[in-house]
Amino acid sequence: MRPTQIPKTYRVKSFGCQMNVYDGDRMAELLAEQGIQPAAEGEDADLVVLNTCHIREKAAEKVYSDIGRIVKDWGREDGSSPLIAVAGCVAQAEGEEIMARAPAVKMVVGPQAYHRLPEMLRDAAAGKRVTDTDMPAETKFGALPKRRRSGPTAFLTVQEGCDKFCTYCVVPYTRGAEVSRPNADLIDEAKRLVESGAREITLLGQNVNAWTGENAKGQPIGLDGLIRELAEIPDLARIRYTTSHPNDMTEGLVAAHGEIGKLMPFLHLPVQAGNDRVLKAMNRSHTVESYLRILEQVRAVRPDIALSGDFIVGFPGETDAEFEDTLKLVDAVGYAQCFSFKYSPRPGTPAATMDDQIPLAVMDERLQRLQTTLNRDQYAFNKASIGKTCDVLVERKGKHPGQWLGKSPWLQSVHFTGEAQVGDLVTVELTEAGPNSIAARLLDTVTA
Repeated sequence: MRPTQIPKTYRVKSFGCQMNVYDGDRMAELLAEQGIQPAAEGEDADLVVLNTCHIREKAAEKVYSDIGRIVKDWGREDGSSPLIAVAGCVAQAEGEEIMARAPAVKMVVGPQAYHRLPEMLRDAAAGKRVTDTDMPAETKFGALPKRRRSGPTAFLTVQEGCDKFCTYCVVPYTRGAEVSRPNADLIDEAKRLVESGAREITLLGQNVNAWTGENAKGQPIGLDGLIRELAEIPDLARIRYTTSHPNDMTEGLVAAHGEIGKLMPFLHLPVQAGNDRVLKAMNRSHTVESYLRILEQVRAVRPDIALSGDFIVGFPGETDAEFEDTLKLVDAVGYAQCFSFKYSPRPGTPAATMDDQIPLAVMDERLQRLQTTLNRDQYAFNKASIGKTCDVLVERKGKHPGQWLGKSPWLQSVHFTGEAQVGDLVTVELTEAGPNSIAARLLDTVTA
C-alpha cells in the first residue's frame, strides 16, 4: 500500500484469550464502518492487524516473527507493502520497543485504545507511524459501532482489567484496573447480537464475576443479576461466562446455576495450584479448602455441572511435594476440561525476579504428568456422558458429508449427521466418546 492511500482490505489475526477474539471482532467492525472490506481467503490484505496476547511464553518474539513473515510473503508486483498494525497486550506492554525493532509496523494500539483505529489509520496512510497505548478514564465501548453481525455463538465483554495483582500476571499492567460496563449497554448489545443470529452468548472478563452494575431501578446488582436480565431475552437460548476468580464467586452467582435454565451447566474457575503456600506466593486470595468449598456449593445446586480450571506448574519455589498437592487436587475435583501451562516469567511482574526459578526440564516433566491426569479426567467425563439426551447448538459443518459440529450444554464438542443447519438447537443422544469430542445420534426434535 502506498502512502496517503487508505487500505481497501484488511485482515485481523487474534491470538490468545476469548477477550482478544471479541476485541478482534470489534476492530473488524470499526474497519468495516470505514468502508474497508475483509480480504478474500488466500489474498493479501492492504491492512494486517496483529491482535496480540502477552500471557504466553515468548509472546513478543512471536509477534516479530509474524511481522517478518508478512513482509516476506507480500507478493504484489507493484512493489507496494501492507500497512501493519500491532494491537493488544503486547502492543500495550512493548509499544516503543516494537516501533524501534520493526520499521514495517506503522501503528501500535493498546487494548484500551483500539476505538481510535480510524483516525490512527488516516495518519498511518499519510506516512506517519503512530502509537496509542493510553488507558483513558472513559470507556472505549461508547465509541464502538453497534453490533450488526453474529454467528450462532457470540462473545460479549462485560468487564475488563484486574485489581488482583497475581504475582505472575501482566493483565493489571496491560489491561488496567477492573472496569464494569453499564448494565443497560450490555442488555442492548446482547439484544443486537440475538437479532443478528446469536443463540448463545458468552460473557467475558478478566475477572468476569467481579462485574457490578445497576438495574433499571438503580439497584446494585452483580453478575448473577445481569445473567437473570439476559435470560429474559426471548430468542437467547444459552448463556455462559468466563473467566472467573474464586474471590468473586458470590452466593447469588452460585444460586443462579441452579435457578436459571439458560445458564449452561459449565463453570470455568481457575485455581492455578493445589498447595496453599504456592497460592500465597502467587498472591491468590483463596486456599485449596475455600476453592473446594465453592465447587461443593455449585455442585449442590447443579449436580451435573462440568468444571474447568487453569493450572500453572513450576511457579518459582514450587517443590516436588507441592506439585504432588496439585495432582491431589485434580484427583479430588475430576475436571471436565482444563488449561495447564508451564510458568513463564513476564517482564515487570514480581514472580519474574523471585528466587528458585524452576528448571525447564522439571517444568516439562511436571506439565506432562499434569496433562496426562487432566486428559484422563476429560475422557472419563465424556464417557460418563454416553447415553444422555441433550440439546446441541449447531455451529458449523463437519468434514464429512452431512456432518454437523456443535457444543453440548457441558461445552463438549459434539458431531452428528442428519438434517440440520447452522444455528439450530437440535436434540441428540450422545453415543460414543473420544478424548476430545463425542459422537451423537440426531433425534426427531429440532428447535429453530
